Parts: sequence; structure tokens; C-alpha cells
Amino acid sequence: MPRYDFRCRSCGATFELRRTMAQANDPAVCPEGHPDTVKLLSTVAVTGAAGAGAAPQAASGGGCCGGGCCG
Repeated sequence: MPRYDFRCRSCGATFELRRTMAQANDPAVCPEGHPDTVKLLSTVAVTGAAGAGAAPQAASGGGCCGGGCCG
């Protein structure tokens, strides 16, 4: 189940809730009981074996246009 981060506008507390994607935009109440919260944008980090399998980019290719005009 996805994790969503929230911040309370009343007390400033940051907390997380696990809920279904269908409930992602439902209102959340902070642990102190304040109803005025906002959902935060979360960042995702890829580490470990999943990130290790990525192929390195070729030195002569890649980039925005195949490497010819990007320096």
C-alpha cells in the first residue's frame, strides 16, 4: 500500500499515512487531531540491486539529441 506524507498547517507536524491509491486525496487529520493538513510531494530514491542493473550511457551517444549538439 502506498505511503503518503502530510504536513499539518496548524502545528507544523509532518506525518505519513498508508492508504490505497483511491484514498490518496482524502482529507487527513494530524496525530494531534488538527484537520487542516496538506499532502506533500514525496521523492523516490532507487538504491540497491534494482539501481545497479542500469546500463551506463555510451560516451558518444545519448543526451538530448544523440550527443552531436549537446556538450
